Amino acid sequence: MTLSSSPSLSTSQRTRAIALNRALLGFVRHWLLIFNLFWGVFVIVPWFAPVLMASGQERAANAIYLAYATQCHQLPQRSFFLFGPQPMYSLAEIQAAWQDTNNPLLLRQFNGNPQMGWKVAWSDRMVAMWTSIFVGGIAYWPLRKRLRPLPLWTFVLLVLPMALDGGTHLLSDFAGIGNGFRDTNAWLAALTGNIFSAAFYAGDSLDSFNSWMRLLTGVLFGIGAVWIAYPHLQEAFTDIAREIEGKFQRAALPV
Repeated sequence: MTLSSSPSLSTSQRTRAIALNRALLGFVRHWLLIFNLFWGVFVIVPWFAPVLMASGQERAANAIYLAYATQCHQLPQRSFFLFGPQPMYSLAEIQAAWQDTNNPLLLRQFNGNPQMGWKVAWSDRMVAMWTSIFVGGIAYWPLRKRLRPLPLWTFVLLVLPMALDGGTHLLSDFAGIGNGFRDTNAWLAALTGNIFSAAFYAGDSLDSFNSWMRLLTGVLFGIGAVWIAYPHLQEAFTDIAREIEGKFQRAALPV
């Protein structure tokens, strides 16, 4: 909408146009700060679920679990725990504390207990993915004038490990959680000659092969997402800012 004193615009329409353009200009000038604030809230809220559970605020905690259940499977054996003796638990430990089942719909309902602590509202892979986007967004600020967009083929290479890891987990889980080839990783043990401990190969606990792969591939995805998207956003928002500033200058209004 034009900002000039055109007779076709009423005073109220011109005032509204100026206000809308000022709001848009403020957004495009500070888009990175806004994005980082959004991602910061997005990645920290799941950690409040166990904090609220530990403090007896179950209704508020359950609201967070429910909201983030739309983003994640929330399987407890692939999630971090707070306020307990261990940061993660094996499937067998979860089954002993909850139900002797490998049904993911039942397993995901286990949020923890006072003895084991309380589950973060999304899995370790989600923590790695979204937190790395937040950290990458912060790191992008000092690099924004020099960093060029990541080529698409390089982004695909960074995302491919997570696609392979997540895809093989999905295929493995079709055999029943706890019974698939990614649960034992016997193939990896044979490939490496069992040079690592049994705990490294089997299960999903912290420091296991599965845990490391979810964390590392999630971080690669986050780095790639920021590197390919943010330079393009920076360029687009800079162009929009110049266009709006030109409107203000032509209308003899302060920018």
